Amino acid sequence: MKYVDGFVVAVPAANKQQYLDMATRAAQVFKDYGATRVVECWGDDVPDGKLTDFRGAVKAVEGEIVVFSWIEYPSREVRDRVNQEAMKDPRLAGMEKQMPFDGKRMIFGGFMPILDA
Repeated sequence: MKYVDGFVVAVPAANKQQYLDMATRAAQVFKDYGATRVVECWGDDVPDGKLTDFRGAVKAVEGEIVVFSWIEYPSREVRDRVNQEAMKDPRLAGMEKQMPFDGKRMIFGGFMPILDA
């Protein structure tokens, strides 16, 4: 059964290219170790909610864009192995010091798909 890691972050609009460069580099590493798909989505129509919303979830401020991303794997076991290997890969070394967004406000989790229509 497939497995998905999902992420939501707030990225300063001015950092779009820097974010895309970082995501492209990371995507290649994750795919090299076994991820089957990496998707990055730049917020386009992200409405404010009455009780909660994407912007509130990541404490986005004026000038930040919500980015919704996911990585697909063949299974949770593959995901766990890929994450371990990717974090040791020299292509990602020091990336946490060059993040084009505030990583403390990122939300993420692993998900078992229950419908793929």
